[in-house]
Amino acid sequence: MNKDRQLSNPEREFLQSSLEAKLREDSRQINEFRQVKLNFVKGNWGQVEVLLGRTRVLAKVSASVTLPYPDKPTEGILQFSSEIHPLAHTSYEPGKISEPEVIITRMLERSFRRSKAIDMEGLCIVAGEKVWTLRVDLHFLDDDGNLMDAASIAALAALRHFKYPDVTVIGEEVTIHSMDEKPPISLTIHHPIITISFGIFSQGELAIVDCTSTEEQVRQGNIVIAMNPHQQIIAMTKLGGVNCSPFQLWGCIETAKVRVSEIQDLIKQSIN
Repeated sequence: MNKDRQLSNPEREFLQSSLEAKLREDSRQINEFRQVKLNFVKGNWGQVEVLLGRTRVLAKVSASVTLPYPDKPTEGILQFSSEIHPLAHTSYEPGKISEPEVIITRMLERSFRRSKAIDMEGLCIVAGEKVWTLRVDLHFLDDDGNLMDAASIAALAALRHFKYPDVTVIGEEVTIHSMDEKPPISLTIHHPIITISFGIFSQGELAIVDCTSTEEQVRQGNIVIAMNPHQQIIAMTKLGGVNCSPFQLWGCIETAKVRVSEIQDLIKQSIN
């Protein structure tokens, strides 16, 4: 089905009844994810294109020297930015910040900061004066559903792939070396985070993983679980008014444990 087309009422009813019967338009099982492909940009540290089915996102990490936050003088700064291209889907308007962009950015910042996924003290150059500020820019080029998970995969893959210049501090003199002078440095990532999203259907009695944009049109709610490789839940959010049964929530958590491990392995293998 065309990912950009809005469903008519009869189509919505048919799709809802099909999903309640555990039949999906792309023949996947309700707990089956779409294929993930990672394409790293050669010669550009921290840049990766991620395809989750037909959803496509480009992530790019950049670093600059800035002042630290006053309350964290010995820590670097990590920022996220999300932008959905107007051509990614017909539902997005040029020049207008959409709700998904806000939700994705907040969830990534909340998850990575709360878990202290990255060694931020390792990004300090001179305490209280100079630190590295990392910026992760996410550009969504095609939206066929589940932008959140595509974003988290792209962000983590880009951060794992990223290298920044070595620095020498002698007295008050700070020298930032080119990558030809000294080998660049990889980030120290202690607790890498991946989000796993579930669409809620059938009045909270059915949870389906990795929804397409068509399925998202008829879902009644959405659960996002941010988890690290140690199977610790870092953050969890539910959107939509429908309740989710404890049984379904527990099933989502168990599914997330397996998926997080698979994605972590895929990222490591792709970089190596």
